[in-house]
Amino acid sequence: MKYENITHAKFIERPNRFVAYVELNGKVEKVHVKNTGRCRELLLPGSDVVLVQTDKPARKTKYDLIAVYKKGLGWVNIDSQAPNQAVKEWLDSSPALFENISLLKPEYTYGKLRVDFYLECGARKIFIEVKGCTLEIDGIGYFPDAPTERGVKHLYELAEAAGKGYECYIAFVIAMPGVRKVLPNVKTHPEFGTALAAAREAGVKVLYFPCHVAPDELRIADIVLDS
Repeated sequence: MKYENITHAKFIERPNRFVAYVELNGKVEKVHVKNTGRCRELLLPGSDVVLVQTDKPARKTKYDLIAVYKKGLGWVNIDSQAPNQAVKEWLDSSPALFENISLLKPEYTYGKLRVDFYLECGARKIFIEVKGCTLEIDGIGYFPDAPTERGVKHLYELAEAAGKGYECYIAFVIAMPGVRKVLPNVKTHPEFGTALAAAREAGVKVLYFPCHVAPDELRIADIVLDS
């Protein structure tokens, strides 16, 4: 996916999950952060960040903060909506893993499960839940960067659907360069690691999506199916 109307700024501080202050054209600007995760290792004072100007004049903030440059790694996209958009574009390209898609429904509800994508390929009925990964340590991605009860719930619901014959995937969109695998961040949220192991045991498959990341773009560059 591509962004329009981007501009570069310097990060100053983030007083809460939703807003940050940046230096833009020599002035301090309050901006909206499009990620409620911690991002503590990314949003450091003085870091280069990318802003997108919004088209909603009634908003209190004129810009969204969507990416940050991490020294030694490169640009990291922290827009929490971007992973789903990138996966949608990838699915629209008729990928080999899901050939002959006859039905594709985003944000699909199945019983208690609200999943990011439901698709049908011939007789295959498939659920895909997408997670964006922005935390990197020594070349490995980790998820989540903050406790996510919602993420744990999704995994158990996917496991239940897999037990009923659905083909289920948890897909990690790696929104940073040079990283090809994601591990559960059990230090931050051990329950997520437990839930992921249970989901695997139930038949849920794990996909990793290494990405091309630029200040104005997030695009899936490859696919890794964890065995």
